Parts: sequence; structure tokens; C-alpha cells
Amino acid sequence: MEEIKKTAMVTLAGRPNVGKSTLVNALVGEKIAIVSPKPQTTRNRICGVVNKGDTQYIFLDTPGLHRARNRLGDYMVNVVKSSVADVDAVCLLVEPIAKVGEPEQQLIDRIREEHLPAVLVINKIDTVEKSALLEVMAVYSAAYRFDAIIPISSQEKDGLDVLMEQLAKYAEEGPQLFPDGMTTDQPDRQVVAEIVREKLLRNLDKEVPHGTAIEVTRFTQRDSGVIDLDVTIYCEKSGHKGIIIGKNGAMLKKISTHAREDIERFMGEKVYLQTWVKVKENWRDNVNYVRGFGYDDQ
Repeated sequence: MEEIKKTAMVTLAGRPNVGKSTLVNALVGEKIAIVSPKPQTTRNRICGVVNKGDTQYIFLDTPGLHRARNRLGDYMVNVVKSSVADVDAVCLLVEPIAKVGEPEQQLIDRIREEHLPAVLVINKIDTVEKSALLEVMAVYSAAYRFDAIIPISSQEKDGLDVLMEQLAKYAEEGPQLFPDGMTTDQPDRQVVAEIVREKLLRNLDKEVPHGTAIEVTRFTQRDSGVIDLDVTIYCEKSGHKGIIIGKNGAMLKKISTHAREDIERFMGEKVYLQTWVKVKENWRDNVNYVRGFGYDDQ
């Protein structure tokens, strides 16, 4: 490997469900951020690390910018706003729709306020005809003078090389910030908790998965290498607890099995996972609970 001589810190910002986490996973080359078809999947700022040539790229995956409706939402919005500052560049991710929506305009205003270099990344180009992209480009070009406009498909990994070539222009000389082989700054406990939450989002409907929080209460490794995990799933209502557990425990078993399989892939070890479900009424509107679950921007 080449010696790292430069770094580039880049924030990925955009509205919910635009594909930021899918993009960071594609750039890093492994799953470090959870993804689901539901909006507001990402709650924390997640750091993905890519070493390419003599440059280390640090990608900040942020929650989707939305209108906050509770204390957790306030935290997520603050994470986005604080992430669009003190970085080398911002990638504004948008869908191939020829309209600048309120979230996009807020982020453009923030980029302008911080005087940051910005790249418009039009994601999900595999879902539209290429001719439709011209109108999208024209609308956003009129809204802000981006350094570049790059159409991509995170899902198909199309256009990522072009994006990386553009981002290389923002790299500055400096020491390597993360050691070789490190792809994220998240502790293993946090990755485990996020994987469990992803399975809740993928298997449950409506508001139930959005009202869940995960606590890893035991994380130990046996001499044989097997990892023992105890995980508590908190929900907001007693009725939600029954939905998560399911008839004869079937739903909780399904969620736990899928989570264990992903955790084993991430850890590279066999995992013994035990899960419980508890209720904390309306925890998303309780600042102490929100901070207690690790969503603390203080």
C-alpha cells in the first residue's frame, strides 16, 4: 500500500432515503451503515474510511434532513447541520427529480453559509431515462454553483469512480487519521446495535420500528472465539412490544436470526445472540432517554 500523505473529509448530506448510507457502504466496500427502504434510518453521524492511493478519504454519513417532531428528531437535525461544517467538501445527494425541495434548499443555504466546496450527486439514475437527468441538472445549476454535478447509482455502483476523481481534488496534505484496515469509527457495540435496528426496520411496519432503541448489555468473547451478545430492544408502547415479539415469539426470532447472520459477517466470528424487548413510554420525547441511548450532541 502507498503511504498516506493526504486526507479528504467529505460530508454526505441529503433528505431521508436518498441513498447516503448505500453510497458510503459502496465506497468503503463493506457494510458499515445500515440501510432500509424506510426514511430516517440513519440516526447518528457515521464515519466511513477509504484508503486510495496516497489519500485517506473520510466520509461522514448523516441522517436525512427532515422536520423534527420529537427530541430524537431534534438531535438528528443538529447532527446534519453540524456535519455541514469544518469539512473539505460536501456531497449533496438528491434523487433524479427536477425540483429543489425544502430539505435540499436548506442544505444549499448551509453550504453557502459555510463557504464549502460542494458536489451535487444525483443518485438512483438507474430508475430514470438518462434524458431526464438534463432537466435535474439545469434546475440545480440554477439554484447553486456546484463544483461538479455527478450522476450515480449507489445500488449499481455506477459513477463512483468519477465521484472519487472529483473528491480527490479536495484532499489536503496531512497525516493518516485512521490506521490501515479500519473502515469505520463506530465501536463494535454500536455496529451490533445498528444491525439489530436495521432488522426491525426491515421486518416491521409503520411507526413501530422508528420508535425502537437498542442497548447491548453484554459483549464478551469465549476462548473458542464465539461472541456472546445480550441485546435489549426498547419500544415506546406496550402494544408495540407484542408486535415485535410476534405470535409465539416468531417475529423476534426472525429479527434475531437475520441480525445474528449480519453480525457474524461483520465480526468474522460465530455469535450467540439473546434478545429481549422492554417498554420505555414515549422515549423519543424524553431528553434523558434520548441521551441515554447515545443520541447526545452536547
